[in-house]
Amino acid sequence: MDIEVIKGLFSICKVNDLSKVNINDDFAFISKTDEEISLVCLCSSVPENVICEDKGWRCFRIAGVLDFSLTGILYNVSKILAENKIGIFAVSTYNTDYILVKSENLDKAVKAFEENGINISYLD
Repeated sequence: MDIEVIKGLFSICKVNDLSKVNINDDFAFISKTDEEISLVCLCSSVPENVICEDKGWRCFRIAGVLDFSLTGILYNVSKILAENKIGIFAVSTYNTDYILVKSENLDKAVKAFEENGINISYLD
């Protein structure tokens, strides 16, 4: 398995509405339920209408396009991090999965992945 480290610091936010969210940014993960609207974006792209924000996350992307028939990928990645006492915030898209860890845990997460045979690359 290959995992990419995405450059930049991310924020996990709750927003009032989507009017101030720049959906043209490279990364804007939006989730909406009957209770809330959540946004994961680069810290530099947090909108003005944020209700609450948790800053300082780094983002990993599972490289490639994952077929829906594949099982256990997110489980295996999160298990490695859990065994190393690293909390996560996970986001899935049509193509793949993204795993965010607090920035202070980035090096520890990379080391844990590499020790488990996962190839790590850094995106510019």
